[in-house]
Amino acid sequence: MKTIKGPGIFLAQFMGDEAPFNSLKSICEWAASIGFKGVQIPSWDARLIDLQKAAESKTYADEIKGIVNAAGLEITELSTHLQGQLVAVNPAFTEMFDGFAPAQYHHNINARTEWAVNQLKYAAKASRNLGLNAHATFSGALLWAPAMYPWPQRPAGLVEAGFAELAKRWLPILNEFDANGVDLCYEIHPGEDLHDGASYERFLEATGNHARACLLYDPSHFVLQCLNYLEYIDIYHEKIKAFHVKDAEFNPTGRSGVYGGFQAWIDRPGRFRSLGDGQVDFKSVFSKLTQYDFSGWAVMEWECCMKHPEDGAREGAPFIKNHIIRVTEKAFDDFAGAATDDAFNKRVLGI
Repeated sequence: MKTIKGPGIFLAQFMGDEAPFNSLKSICEWAASIGFKGVQIPSWDARLIDLQKAAESKTYADEIKGIVNAAGLEITELSTHLQGQLVAVNPAFTEMFDGFAPAQYHHNINARTEWAVNQLKYAAKASRNLGLNAHATFSGALLWAPAMYPWPQRPAGLVEAGFAELAKRWLPILNEFDANGVDLCYEIHPGEDLHDGASYERFLEATGNHARACLLYDPSHFVLQCLNYLEYIDIYHEKIKAFHVKDAEFNPTGRSGVYGGFQAWIDRPGRFRSLGDGQVDFKSVFSKLTQYDFSGWAVMEWECCMKHPEDGAREGAPFIKNHIIRVTEKAFDDFAGAATDDAFNKRVLGI
């Protein structure tokens, strides 16, 4: 067994215009000062990294790595959640997602998609240059808007066509990640066509079971879907290559449930919470991941609708540290063991 690495922190929700949250150097120093050991870098934020430059220049990638290492940290993964979303966008959402891309690609879905695909390919090369073996992203969604709930009835073949197209768009990207020796980890998430185990399996099959089509495990999204997030680890542990540590709670009422009634996050029955304030059984999560030999990073993602992010971060580092299981190097009952003796074993068995 291997010991999970951590604690790490996803920087996306902490970036800002004021120090220490406005540069890679200063935010890494802040993260290290409150107990984190690694940072997951959102690649769309130019204050942190120039993704294309990191892909094309090993020297620049080494400079980025050096800034992080100087703070006593490691890079856990790069993230392309926003760019991955734009690989596949249903027309119902196209204008709302324009803000995820540079202004020159707004109102031009083909150009925007091409930009997103190139961003993912840069991420594969940048990850290699940084010495990383996993990458975090979203799948995007063609089917979510018109077909998430089967009313009106879905036209025959719609779902199959949607996943065939999704796989067609992602296969060149997956091949690029394969060429660079990096696992592409899809965060299974509402709003994506890959939002649960069944949809991931459809996608995996459509890609010909591509070896690099892996998973980012985040139990908070399963709490809000009433999905068994512990059994999910039993089923998909071989594909889980990245881990977001995020808490959530689901408290359905007589007025609303899973779908939330178009309410604000704080009023929804399902909502994200800071670590330890929600319902996720993290002791069991960490135990199962350790049992199945997950050796990646435990990375805090903060999205609480109540608590201040700095408080969530300060509490999150020790929370993760205290849940990481340092694996044993010997069996607990070794003291009672006996040396191997074939003759003795045969006598015990009566053979």
